[in-house]
Amino acid sequence: MVTPGEAVGDDVARLEEVARRIRVEIVRTIHKTGVGHLGGSLSEADLLTALYFRELRIRPEQPDWADRDRFVLSKGHASVGLYATLAMRGYFPVAELLTFDSHGSRLQGHPDMTRLPGLDMSTGSLGLGISAAVGIALGARTQGHSYRTYVLVGDGECQEGSVWEAAFVAAHYGLDHLVAIVDHNRLQQYGWQGDAPEHRLPPQAPGELRAKWTAFGWRVIEIDGHNMESILDAFAQARSADGRPIAIIATTVKGKGVSFAEGRYAWHVRIPNADEYALAMTALGETVEAGQEVTR
Repeated sequence: MVTPGEAVGDDVARLEEVARRIRVEIVRTIHKTGVGHLGGSLSEADLLTALYFRELRIRPEQPDWADRDRFVLSKGHASVGLYATLAMRGYFPVAELLTFDSHGSRLQGHPDMTRLPGLDMSTGSLGLGISAAVGIALGARTQGHSYRTYVLVGDGECQEGSVWEAAFVAAHYGLDHLVAIVDHNRLQQYGWQGDAPEHRLPPQAPGELRAKWTAFGWRVIEIDGHNMESILDAFAQARSADGRPIAIIATTVKGKGVSFAEGRYAWHVRIPNADEYALAMTALGETVEAGQEVTR
């Protein structure tokens, strides 16, 4: 068992355990509160684990530390994944997750930096978070700070023109301390006629995204977004500056870790019922007893 807020080093197995626990809290939170985006929160869990427990230079006990690395969740609807990660990292008690999206909660449906310490940007409108991240990175350079800026973007979000406007500006200024991570889970909420690949809206293949980010002047790294070693290696590569911003295209599975939700667009925002909750918890390695709450 990994203690919430425990710093994790290079031990991949321990990072994978953190990611498992984050997925457990995602499912628990969405089921108990009856709100939230399940699929995209589960697909981003390994990436967020690697960021917050290994890569980011942060101090949970001092969330406003001036020299901390910055992170922006551009796909703000997947906030439950970020909140579960922050709770596990020690920014606030894990129990507070069950206040998600309720009246007066610090954990709003979309991240609100005015309410919750540890957030570097309020997000929600797709395509705008990456623009904020570009501004943060440019501000760091202008003010002589050494911190790095990371932004997590959805692949469906990459259909927004504002993403590419931001990408152009970042390359123009050579922001090689800016890293965009694309959660390429290949599913989005709207525009579907079925589950088959031919029904999917573009961008469908990693190659298409690679070509676009490359054309806009970014250095591109492609990885399996659920392979912890690959994720860590990509972040290590990204620290080598060459005058270009870095785009990490992480191929993921929407609903990762919950078999009946994996690769199913209907689980973009669906809430697990009691039976589905029990199945999900079992799939994630938790013990469920008939008529009892899931044990931690």
